[in-house]
Order: sequence, then structure tokens, then C-alpha cells
Amino acid sequence: MLSVDDLTLHYGASQILHGVSLQARPGAVTAVMGTNGVGKTSLLKAIAGRHPYSGGRIVLDGTELDRFGAVQAAKHGIAYVPQGREIFPLLTVTENLQTGFACLPKSEQRIPERIYDLFPVLAQMKDRRGGDLSGGQQQQLAIARALITQPRVLLLDEPTEGIQPNIIKQIGEVIRLLRNEGKIAIVLVEQFFDFAYDLADDIVVLNRGVVRLSEPAADVERDRLLREVSI
Repeated sequence: MLSVDDLTLHYGASQILHGVSLQARPGAVTAVMGTNGVGKTSLLKAIAGRHPYSGGRIVLDGTELDRFGAVQAAKHGIAYVPQGREIFPLLTVTENLQTGFACLPKSEQRIPERIYDLFPVLAQMKDRRGGDLSGGQQQQLAIARALITQPRVLLLDEPTEGIQPNIIKQIGEVIRLLRNEGKIAIVLVEQFFDFAYDLADDIVVLNRGVVRLSEPAADVERDRLLREVSI
């Protein structure tokens, strides 16, 4: 569904990504791993239209996105849950979810009950302001808001960062459920090694903006991967 081919990206004179390629299949989790500062977040920002890339191609379902901005990427079905969550602190949970309506036609602008099935805490806190939620609750809200847009690709940047263990488990269960439904391609950037390794169907390791490993997870032994992401 999502194909990234020979992607390069710069911040000013500094080149961050050097010919990065990956494939993300519907019904699969593609885990992008590596140490801090190797270009993982920059890769997601490029796919999501948050930062212009310098060269290469991003193709979704056979359509080249051709350096679209964030709005166009979202309308094409790419949902991005950024590191830090970026929920609106003064809006209620319901209002935060409704911001996802911008990508949808009028007839589909509603919050499906399924959102509350996936994240029951949000049903209990519909009228609570986003800034009053715990970090874990905000993360659930950010993922739920992304799902409101009915994405074909879900980009998750460090979804476990600063989250308590019970919420990490719940988020992992939601990712598995979405994966098993077979409709969404999930790209997961994650520093929590066991979380990413347990969920991954495909693994891409970045080092200094270069792909060092790209293989099905079933072909990558745990110890070997640990060595690769520690370099």
C-alpha cells in the first residue's frame, strides 16, 4: 500500500535521510528502529507531509504523492500520531476527536462507537479537557483522533514514550487489532525494543539516515536486531 523509494531529506545544509526505501503492507506493522537521531521521526514527517523531502518518491496505492503537504497527505489516507501527541489542551476529548473530521466528507463526520470500544477511557472523559488527561490518556486520544480520519496508513511515532505500563499494554492490543483487521498499513517508530519487536511483521533499521536492515521480522533474530539497533 505504501512505498517509499530512495528518499532523501535535508534540514538546511544537513542531509538527514540518504536514499531510504521501505514498503508498508496493509495488515502488517512495519517497525522502524534505531538509536536517537538517526532519522526515524524525519522519515515519518516526510511521509505525513510535515517536512518536504529532497528526492525520491512516496507512493500510496499506486498514486505518487509528489511532495504533498500535510493536508493532502491526510486526505489521501495517511494519519500521523506525532511524538509528543499534539492534542489540543483546552479542547475537550470530544472536540479533539472532532478535529479529525476535516479529512472527511460531511456525511461521515461523526465519532464512531468503535473509537470508544477501542479506548473506553475516552468515553468516560468526553467532556474533560485534553490538557487535564494523563500522558497515557492523551496518547490514546491522539491515536483515536488519527483513526477518526479513516486512514489507510497509520504512522505512530514513539507511542509508548512516557506512558505507564498498563496503557502501553492497551495500546499494543489496539495495534494488534488494527493489524489483524487487514485494512491499515501501520508504520511504527519505537525505542521500546520489546514492544516494537513483538508487534513487528517487517523491520527496518536506520543508522545515520541509511537503511542498515530491511527484512521480515520472522527472519530477524532478537539478538541480531539488538546489535543492529545498538550501533
